[in-house]
Amino acid sequence: MKGLDIGSDRVEELAAISAILLYGRQDRSAVYGTVHPVTQGKSGRATIGAGRPIDRMALVDCLRELAKNAAPKAEFLPETVLAVSQDAVMWWCRPAMRRVFFDCQEIGRRSAVVPHPGLVFRAASSGFSVFALQEDSRPTPESKLHEPPYFNTWDWGRICIGSAHVPKRIDVESIARWESGFFESAFTHPNHGNKRVSHPYGEFAFWKEMLDGKYGEQFPKEALVSMDITLADLIASKKGNLK
Repeated sequence: MKGLDIGSDRVEELAAISAILLYGRQDRSAVYGTVHPVTQGKSGRATIGAGRPIDRMALVDCLRELAKNAAPKAEFLPETVLAVSQDAVMWWCRPAMRRVFFDCQEIGRRSAVVPHPGLVFRAASSGFSVFALQEDSRPTPESKLHEPPYFNTWDWGRICIGSAHVPKRIDVESIARWESGFFESAFTHPNHGNKRVSHPYGEFAFWKEMLDGKYGEQFPKEALVSMDITLADLIASKKGNLK
C-alpha cells in the first residue's frame, strides 16, 4: 500500500502482513475469527495463507497496537485552522490581495491581483469546498457563511476541481497546497445553481470590474450572498453535506 498517512510526520510505505477473517450469522454479528499470514508474490499480489483461531486477548492486543501506531500524533495547530477530523481539515484564509486567472469567452484570458474576502476552506475525502465571510477577523462558530463569489463552484461551496492541482493528502501540512490548487487554477465558467454574487449585471460584469481594479484593495462585501448557515453548521455537518 503506497503513500498511506498514518498520522505520523511522514507518509509511509506499508505492506499487508496478516489478515483477520470474521465469521457470523445472517444478521452479520461476528461470532468467530481466524488470523491468517499474508505473503507477497513476485507479481506484488498478496496471498492470504491458512488461518488459525484467534482468541479474545489476542484480538484485544492487536487492536491496542493498531490504536497506538495509527493514532494521530499531537501537532501544533496554527491560528488559521478551524477544525480537524480523521477525514477532513477546515481552515480560515484571511482577506488579502491575490492573483486570479480567467479563461472564458465572456472575459477572455485575463489575470490580475484582486481583493478577496475572508474565506473558509474545507478539504475532505468527500470533496473540496469554500465559503466567504463578511468579517475580516478569525471566524467563530456563530459566523455566517456566504456563497463563494467565484466561478467553478457548485452549490453549498463545492469546488469543481477540474484540472486544478490539489494534494492527495488531507492534513494541516497540506493546507498551503490546497489553497494554491484553488487560486492558481483558471476560472472558466460560472456553474449552475444558486446565485454566487449580488450584482445588477451578473457575475461576468462583477468579475470584469474586479479585474479592472474598480474596488481597489477592498473586496465589495455587499456583493456577497448569504447562505443562511453558520460555521458551526458546517463543522457539525456529515461529510460537509449541508443539504
